[in-house]
Amino acid sequence: MMKNTGTLAVSLPSDCEIVLTRRFHAPRQLVWDAFSQPGILKKWFGPQGWSLVGCDVDGRVGGGFRFVLRNPEGRELGMTGVYLELSPPELSVHSESFDGFPGESVVTTVLNESNGTTTLVANLRYPTRAARDAAIQSGMEHGAAETYDKLAEMLAIEGNCATVSAGGPK
Repeated sequence: MMKNTGTLAVSLPSDCEIVLTRRFHAPRQLVWDAFSQPGILKKWFGPQGWSLVGCDVDGRVGGGFRFVLRNPEGRELGMTGVYLELSPPELSVHSESFDGFPGESVVTTVLNESNGTTTLVANLRYPTRAARDAAIQSGMEHGAAETYDKLAEMLAIEGNCATVSAGGPK
């Protein structure tokens, strides 16, 4: 199985959890915006070579999202979730499921900022150990690491501006 690029810390604190930790050299609000605004998500979300071809976000508690990713060979993977708790720009709790994969996880993401660097901690809680293990076996660690690396690159380029724009390059 492919491992992550070294920028993502992954731990398994219980039989049903995966915790991902990643630092970004950008203010918390910019990181929050990158996760919550479709125009920005389309610039970075997905592993290397993948593109986000469908991105619908209803960013309120009870609202949700639908993403469709496409790999270089044209295969698509959809994911859906519902926002359970939101406290911008610090906390997001949402359900998450992937088309064709059993089970649904609950993802709790906390963004903490210190001296202009934001630490993301995402706790993915699965209904069973088997569901958690299936996520691990899918290569999600490598995919998440590449996805977060793409976000870090985008923030480095655009983070020099006052805000990350959903439009074209500044």
